[in-house]
Amino acid sequence: MPVKLIDGKKIAEQVKTEIAQSVFKLGGARPNLAIILVGEREDSSLYVSLKEKQAKGVGIDTHVYKLSKEAKEEELMTIINFLNEDELIDGILIQLPLPAQFDTNKIIAALNPLKDVDGFHPQHPDYIVSPVLAAVQASLDEIDIFDKEKSACLFYNSDVFGESLKELIKKNGFKILNKQDSQQADLIVSALGEPNKIKKEAVKDGAAIIDIGITKVNNHVYGDADFNDLKDKISYITPVPGGIGPMTIAFLFKNVLAAYQARH
Repeated sequence: MPVKLIDGKKIAEQVKTEIAQSVFKLGGARPNLAIILVGEREDSSLYVSLKEKQAKGVGIDTHVYKLSKEAKEEELMTIINFLNEDELIDGILIQLPLPAQFDTNKIIAALNPLKDVDGFHPQHPDYIVSPVLAAVQASLDEIDIFDKEKSACLFYNSDVFGESLKELIKKNGFKILNKQDSQQADLIVSALGEPNKIKKEAVKDGAAIIDIGITKVNNHVYGDADFNDLKDKISYITPVPGGIGPMTIAFLFKNVLAAYQARH
């Protein structure tokens, strides 16, 4: 049975159309998103550029703040404090993962929770849902192979994101397995940013894969999952590009609009 692709572009376009219609009804007002990018990771830079480009299409203005990977904590905190107080800014996004010298939990906690459109602040409002997690949930809603007894194996390099991902997967009724037990998992979710890391030897027959990772190498975009190696063994996959990425951006914009509406 051929692998089924989860069409993230189609889902994203539906969400963005709804956002654009809502922004149009604001009568000329435009929600504003500030993005903070620290360092030069290929995947992070790619995501930021995509967010900038697509925001224009739904009527959201973006403001990008870039710091080098050698930046100090006080530099980042200065930007965060400024944006927290800036009345123009409705939403703030810190592109993760941050370089190793930063305490990510501390940085996220410094955000005004009403402006945290990534949904990682401990006190973020209920109307803000992490865009990546919303995309994972939308993907799970497209998969119809799971029984009541189901297990998942998760790969990630950001503990802040990883804990939120675990919570979401558990809420969907999955038992979380250790990484070394991936061959037994009905579902694999990977957010490593390591091209073609997941091979068929590490995957159960008929498993579903939600591939969050994205890496650009020599102008080619790769996911964590080696699609060509896996396609005859798995049942569902979010393609890269065209899977989680478009949905994440769409749900981010949905949060920016929600943050704007809550402030006005």
